[in-house]
Amino acid sequence: MSKHGELPELAAAVLQPGFVGTSAPDWVRRWLGAGLGGVALFARNVESPAQVAALTAQLRAERPDVIVAIDEEAGDVTRFESRLGSSRPGNLALGAIDDPELTEAVARDLGRDLAAAGITLDYAPDADVNNNPDNPVIGVRAFGAEPLLVARHTAAFTRGIQAYGVAACAKHFPGHGDTAVDSHHDVPLISQSATELAAIELIPFQAAIAAGTRVVMTGHLLVPAYDATLPATLSPRIITKLLREELGFDGLIVTDGIEMQGVRRRFGLEGATVRALAAGVDAICVGGDHADEETAIRLRDAIVAAVLAGELSEERLRDAVARVRALGDWTTRTQREAGVVHGARPTSELGSDIGFAAARRAIRVTRAEGAPALPIAGVPHVVEFSPERNIAIGSETPWGIGAPLAGLLPGTTSARFDADDLAALGDPAGALLAGAAGRPLVLVVRDAHRHRWIADTLDRVLAARPDAIVVEMGIPIRVVGGVHVATFGATRACGQAAAELIAGAVVPEPVPA
Repeated sequence: MSKHGELPELAAAVLQPGFVGTSAPDWVRRWLGAGLGGVALFARNVESPAQVAALTAQLRAERPDVIVAIDEEAGDVTRFESRLGSSRPGNLALGAIDDPELTEAVARDLGRDLAAAGITLDYAPDADVNNNPDNPVIGVRAFGAEPLLVARHTAAFTRGIQAYGVAACAKHFPGHGDTAVDSHHDVPLISQSATELAAIELIPFQAAIAAGTRVVMTGHLLVPAYDATLPATLSPRIITKLLREELGFDGLIVTDGIEMQGVRRRFGLEGATVRALAAGVDAICVGGDHADEETAIRLRDAIVAAVLAGELSEERLRDAVARVRALGDWTTRTQREAGVVHGARPTSELGSDIGFAAARRAIRVTRAEGAPALPIAGVPHVVEFSPERNIAIGSETPWGIGAPLAGLLPGTTSARFDADDLAALGDPAGALLAGAAGRPLVLVVRDAHRHRWIADTLDRVLAARPDAIVVEMGIPIRVVGGVHVATFGATRACGQAAAELIAGAVVPEPVPA
């Protein structure tokens, strides 16, 4: 017989709410004492590694086994280095190098920094196979478009980050790569057959499970081959039958942000939360703009009400809580065994040495016959085309080539334009060329193939300046220009690596640790 008085504590245990601020709010600290299982950190919670360490110490003082999660992909999507940009190159760059040992080393380096700051769960790696180049939300976040390549790097990343007791989280199950819809805004349809899904999308998740991933994150995806009605996050057929029973995953299953429109629009926050738990999910990630106690109360009370009404079995809720506590125990024990000292300084105040080295290895240069060689001679003018970012990439995170080039070549000038800026110009190509007369011209783009306004303007500028260098910081589908530099990501490390190449900077190899 249940003691109904326990239900609020059990319900709180499966929540991973976000919050506002760089220290732990009073309500979060109170909730930890009342059963809250974890919290999720985003860019709004991060100023520096030392500040994050102080924040997580506050949380552990209330509950030593609290799960402290962060959405740190170490690429274009970065929270831990959101104010500077990631000092690691991101997944697509690592996939382009295709050295799993390097991927594991980069992830181990990341895990060490996160663990030192008191983080115990990273919502990474992205295990999606980005086999749709028009995908607006995955793109460079994936290791690539080939299942076996993605699988070997997903496994390598998993092993690396978990070495320091930071749980890996393979996402977005059963695969968000083959869609042109962003689940932040709507429900993407994954139309492949079950046979095709097994041969492509599921391969990296199987590799993550074999590598021992502690967590899998669900995607808010409609996959009719498995369930024609419910998105994956809410589908017992996908969560319990496919992931648990068929693939044999026995760790923690967490939702993508439950506030995302992929599930919230149809079912509401409370309805999506209850349905996810009933489907077999163990933890509810609550991020976005619902980072307050009122939302946490609503979700906790909805879970309790669902149990009392028989919509969610108490046994299922207790099973979810057990998995939450088991993950907390694992992270606490593994970080202790790995000798992690919370609050220790990161490897380098400037970021990851191995991350910068990896970014340099990732760069690919395509040079047309007769085109000028790199490095350039003279002081360049840089034009950066700035498409609208998907919501996963924080607006606060800097990117580009102009700033690092100016650091290497004083006098470098730069300008940045979005679609509206160019539309307001009577002669966009002429305006862009005006600042580059007699100087080397560097044109910087992100996913030029997905944005007609970038592609068209690029063609007009290149017609006048075929000697211009094009730097593609997204997926290099459209290779144009006399010299084309592909960085496979727009992180700080990628920008620095490209700037060094263009400027001819001599960079010493990092000293092995």
